[in-house]
Amino acid sequence: MEEVAGRIDTLQAIELAEGVEVRLRIAGPLLRGMALGIDVAIQLAGLMVAGFVLGLAGIAMGSLVTAGMMSLVWFFTWWWYPVFFEAGRWGATPGKKMLGLRVVQTSGAPVTFGQSMLRNFLRFADGLPCFGGLIVGIPTMGFGLATCLATRRFQRLGDLAAGTVVIYDKLQPEPSVPAPPPMASARPAAALRPEEVRAVTAFRERAGLWSEDRRAEIADHAHELTGATGQPGVSRMMAIAHWLQEKR
Repeated sequence: MEEVAGRIDTLQAIELAEGVEVRLRIAGPLLRGMALGIDVAIQLAGLMVAGFVLGLAGIAMGSLVTAGMMSLVWFFTWWWYPVFFEAGRWGATPGKKMLGLRVVQTSGAPVTFGQSMLRNFLRFADGLPCFGGLIVGIPTMGFGLATCLATRRFQRLGDLAAGTVVIYDKLQPEPSVPAPPPMASARPAAALRPEEVRAVTAFRERAGLWSEDRRAEIADHAHELTGATGQPGVSRMMAIAHWLQEKR
């Protein structure tokens, strides 16, 4: 059931060492790519403005001084721009903030300065292979995209190294819809692990959000527990959840 729930949406429950459970909705690569595009546009605009201002100032300071200052501006804009914003109060770059995303640790805690620096400095590796050459080529983000699609939490190489994830900033509360009431409670035939108990009770809590066919489709994945499929399987699942929540 836990694997099934992971395929329904990107809401993931993470149990900490203290026994506290946090729920994070992980952002996928499409929205993250859009946020990256916004940030790159902001960075390029900033570099263009800085180049124009320094170009005018270069008349008085000289071309060598202007070139050195422009190199510093490029370095801090390209490499430290995301670190400054992600390690700050927002926990996100302007691009991520516009799309409602935030960078956090895998435990849900705010990202630290060191973690943000590590994940962003590894963007060079995530950007490989580069189209047109390694040094001045255009990053394709091929490695980063492949890693995102290969990991359960959509983590690129920088995220894996830093222990971070990108999540939706505000988790929308699920609407409260009455679930179909169980006819009776039923004790499960075998002892359930904690994650299985959470999956069964979550089925009952969310059942009112789904159609009858959708409930049956999800309940069929637990036919080994319920011993039935279709609507009988749904009824059996609801009865077991009722026992777990109210009778044990």
